[in-house]
Amino acid sequence: MIELPVIPSEQQRKKRPDWLRVKLPIGPEYAKVRKLVDTYKLHTICESGNCPNMGECWGAGTATFMILGNVCTRSCTFCAVATGRPNEYDTDEPRRVAEAIVLMKVKHAVITSVNRDELKDRGAEIWYQTVRAVKEASPATTIETLIPDTKGNWEALTRMISAGQEVVSHNMETVERLYRRVRPQARYERSLEQIRRTKEYGQRTKSGIMLGLGETHDEVFKAMDDLVENGLDILTLGQYLQPTKMHHEVIEWIHPDTFAMYREEGLKRGLKYVESGPLVRSSYHAERHVLV
Repeated sequence: MIELPVIPSEQQRKKRPDWLRVKLPIGPEYAKVRKLVDTYKLHTICESGNCPNMGECWGAGTATFMILGNVCTRSCTFCAVATGRPNEYDTDEPRRVAEAIVLMKVKHAVITSVNRDELKDRGAEIWYQTVRAVKEASPATTIETLIPDTKGNWEALTRMISAGQEVVSHNMETVERLYRRVRPQARYERSLEQIRRTKEYGQRTKSGIMLGLGETHDEVFKAMDDLVENGLDILTLGQYLQPTKMHHEVIEWIHPDTFAMYREEGLKRGLKYVESGPLVRSSYHAERHVLV
């Protein structure tokens, strides 16, 4: 029998618990990465997404690069990235990302992007060229690409995932019932199909779900089952943190014991690897996921 933790009171929900405290980003390695990101005019999801692990990851000399600009065509209620109509399409970006990765001596790089729904190919060509540029400049560097929803453009998907990356990730973000509120321009079944098609192409597949948005335990279990059925290898589970008062509120602070329970349940259900914890984000410990 699975023991389910008691849901906290309303007062407990409002106060951020001690286990979510993080250290400020400091140190020489962090400063080095900061300078390289600025010099090469690169966008990172670490900054745009207000990631709580930025200090730890940048301090270790790693970062998750965000290509195709820093303005997204989607208006997801959980995300801190700016929403609007992007005017940036930099064909030189692949070269600059590759050069920065070489200078940073990155062994494993994570590359993600905003949604570019206004582009016919959803930005697939820049995706392809970026991965190829990194592989050519630094052959020993392994790559995870955290790709957006292609809105059913499967030709664009094939181009995105065919450049030689080791891991292809596409985040579900939440459970099926909450999609309309949390991801109004996305579709639960469509994201599952994107993961299935990626697996059928022969790629190592990965996805992430945020907890604390109002989901139930059974809904998380169902999402796990759906992902396993569609060929998912790796799942990350982390606590949702509200970027601003304009974003979706935190409904519940998920206890570390609950994250541990979810990890065990995910493995029982057939996932090969589950990274589960309050401060876990998509790219957290990503270098380990290449070996799954």
